Amino acid sequence: MSKIDYVVMAIFAVLILSIGMAFTRKGSKSSSSFFEAGGETPWWINGLSLFISYFSAGTFVVWGSIAYKYGLVSNGIQISMALAGFFVAIFIAGKWKKIGAVTAAEYIGKRFGVKPQQFYTILIMLYSLFSTAAVLYPVGKMVNVVTGLPINACILVIGAIIILYTAAGGLWAVLVTDVVQFVILTAAVFIVIPLAIQHVGGMQNFTSKAPPDFFNFLNSEYSIGFFLAFTAYQTVYIGGNWAYVQRYTSVSSVPNARKVAYLFTGLYLISPFIWMLPPMIYRVLNPNLTGLQAEGAYMLICQQVLPAGLIGLVLSGMVSATASKANTTINLVAVVFAHDVYKKIIRPGASEKNLIAAARFFTVLFGTLTILIAMMVPLVGGIVEMVLSTASIAGGALFAPIIWSLYSKKQTASSIVLASLAGLIISLFFKLLAPGLLGIKLSRVWETALGVCIPLIILAVTELVNKAQPVPLEIASFDQSDKSQTKTSSGEIHEQAQQQNIFGIKVIAISIGIVGVGVFILGTIAHQGSVAMIVGGIIAMAFLPIWRAAIKIQKSII
Repeated sequence: MSKIDYVVMAIFAVLILSIGMAFTRKGSKSSSSFFEAGGETPWWINGLSLFISYFSAGTFVVWGSIAYKYGLVSNGIQISMALAGFFVAIFIAGKWKKIGAVTAAEYIGKRFGVKPQQFYTILIMLYSLFSTAAVLYPVGKMVNVVTGLPINACILVIGAIIILYTAAGGLWAVLVTDVVQFVILTAAVFIVIPLAIQHVGGMQNFTSKAPPDFFNFLNSEYSIGFFLAFTAYQTVYIGGNWAYVQRYTSVSSVPNARKVAYLFTGLYLISPFIWMLPPMIYRVLNPNLTGLQAEGAYMLICQQVLPAGLIGLVLSGMVSATASKANTTINLVAVVFAHDVYKKIIRPGASEKNLIAAARFFTVLFGTLTILIAMMVPLVGGIVEMVLSTASIAGGALFAPIIWSLYSKKQTASSIVLASLAGLIISLFFKLLAPGLLGIKLSRVWETALGVCIPLIILAVTELVNKAQPVPLEIASFDQSDKSQTKTSSGEIHEQAQQQNIFGIKVIAISIGIVGVGVFILGTIAHQGSVAMIVGGIIAMAFLPIWRAAIKIQKSII
C-alpha cells in the first residue's frame, strides 16, 4: 500500500470514531437511550444496521474464500440467509416487539425465572466471545495481507477503536456508525467490481475461463441438504440472536419490526451477487491459492486492480463492516450485563448513571477478551472452520428454544434448558470426540442439521407431553392483538425519542455527505478514478433527502 492508502484509512477511522463519540451525551441521558436508543428508532436505520452487522468483513473472508474455490456456491449459501430473513419477517420479528421486553434476557427472566435467565446469559456471553472474534480475525487478516503488519497488531488496533466508540455512545452510536459503514462498504465494492471485470478482459472472458461447475449453486460439500439445514439455522439465528433481537425491539411498532427484517431480506437477496464477484474473478486471474491462502483472495484482487488511494478506501469499507458486526454484539452483551445481571442481581438499587457506567465497563472487558480470542483463530483450523463449526454447534441450541417459547405455553424452564444442553452436548461430542472414539466425522450437512434438529426434537416432544403452562401476566398481556401490542409511551418520552431520532438522522446525513465528498476527491486524484468519482457523487447527493427526513420529523413535533 502507498502512503495515501494509509492516510485514507486513518481519515475514515477518525470519521467512524467521531460519529460514535458524538453520541457520548445523547446516548447517556438515560439507560433507555443507551440500551434501546429511545425505543422508537426509524425502521430503515435498524434494517441497515441488521444487514451490515450480519454481513461483516467476515463475509469477504469466509464466503469470499468459498467464492474463490467454488464460485456461485457462496451465493447459494447466502441465499439461505435471505430466505431465513423472510421467515423472520413473517413469523418472528413482530413477536419480539409484541412481548415488550428490552432484551431477550429480560423476556427469559419474566417467562421462566432468574436461573434460566442466568444460564442463557452465561452461554450467550461465551458464544458471543467466539462469534465476535470470528469477525475481528478476518479484518485483521485483510489488513495483514495488504500492509504486511502483524495480524495480531491489526486485530488489537481495530478492536480498540470499536470498543472505544461503542462504550461511549451505546446503541445509537452502533446504529448510526452501522449505516455509515454500510455506505462506505457499498462504495468500496462498487469501485472494485468494474475494475476487476476490466482486468479479467470482460464478463465473457471471465465466464469462459472459469473452472467447470463454477456457476452451480450447490456442490457435494454444500449440497441441498446443507442449504436446507443452514436455512433452518439462519432462521433461528437471525430471529433469536440477542444482538439482532435489539433491532426488532428498539423500533416503535410491530409493523416496523417486521420492516426491519424485510429490508434485511431484500438486501441479502441482491448483495451476494455483487459482493462475491471479485474473488470469483480472481480465481481466473490466479488459480494457485491453496489452503488458508484463499482467505485473502478478496484483498489480493483489490491490490491487483485498484490504484493508490482506492485500496485504502476498500480496506476501510471492510474494516467498517467488521466494526459493525463486532460493535453490535459487544453492545448487546454490555446491555444484558448491565440491565439483566448488574441491575437485578449485583446492585438492584443502581441508578441510571450506575447502569451506564456498568455497561461501559463490561464493553471494555468483553471487547478485550474478544480481541484475545481472535488472535487464536489460526489454532482452530482457520476462519471458515471456526465460523461454520460455531454456528452448527451453538446456533440452534441457544436460539431455537427461546423462539419456540414465544409461541408455546407448553414450554417450561426445564424443557428449554434441556433442549439447549442436549443440543450443545451432542453436537460437541460428534465434533470433538466421535472422530477419535468412534471413527465418525460428520459432514458439513449432518453437523449443521444435528445442531438444529436435536433441540427442535426435544421441544416437539415437550409439546406432546406437557399440559399448558401458565404464562406470567406481564408477558401474556402483550399477546392480545396487533392494536394493543405496540408499547405506548408518555408524550415526554416520545418527544425525547424523536429528538434522538432527529439528531441521529442528521449525523447520518452529514457523515454520508463527508464520505461522498471524500470518495469523489479520491477519484479525482487516483489513476482510473472515474468510477470512484461517480460513486462519490451519488453518495454525496444522498445527503439532501436524509437531511430533509430529519427536518420533517423536527417540524412534526414543534
